[in-house]
Amino acid sequence: MWYVIQVRSGTEELIRKQCEKLVGGKALEKCFIPYYEEMKRYQGEWHKEKKILFPGYVFAVSEDPEALFLELKRVIGLTKLLNTDHIIAALTPKEVEFLIDFGQEEQVVTMSMGMIVNDRVTILDGPLKGREGLITRIDRHRRKAWLEFPMMGCLQRVEVGLEILEKKKKGDV
Repeated sequence: MWYVIQVRSGTEELIRKQCEKLVGGKALEKCFIPYYEEMKRYQGEWHKEKKILFPGYVFAVSEDPEALFLELKRVIGLTKLLNTDHIIAALTPKEVEFLIDFGQEEQVVTMSMGMIVNDRVTILDGPLKGREGLITRIDRHRRKAWLEFPMMGCLQRVEVGLEILEKKKKGDV
């Protein structure tokens, strides 16, 4: 099962390393942070960078939530393990499937490529292909898209990289 650990923003990588070092055995199979790729322009060129997809959260895979909860008390700087009604809540199988499909095995959401035709976005390639309905906003200048989808009991708003290759109107050929 996949669980979500809430941490202070900016300390995600530190907490992930502590979890891998201090928590072991059957309590923690894997600990990771989902990232997304974005393009940044500096020194006159575009550079691909990685940013945290869910700032303030670290994901843990465990088959024993009670052991995970007890072992995580040894981690310094941990805020809390997300729960519902005082029960440690795992991500649903649908949410896990979405994250695996979206970020692949390495949990990095790569840049998507798309175009705008008649004010409608069409994704040609990348993890956003077929998920155009999740896009709420696009910034063509910053090469970003903002998505909204239900996860962890609420509506999550995340940024991902999106390159719009062209924009066409009805009469354009």
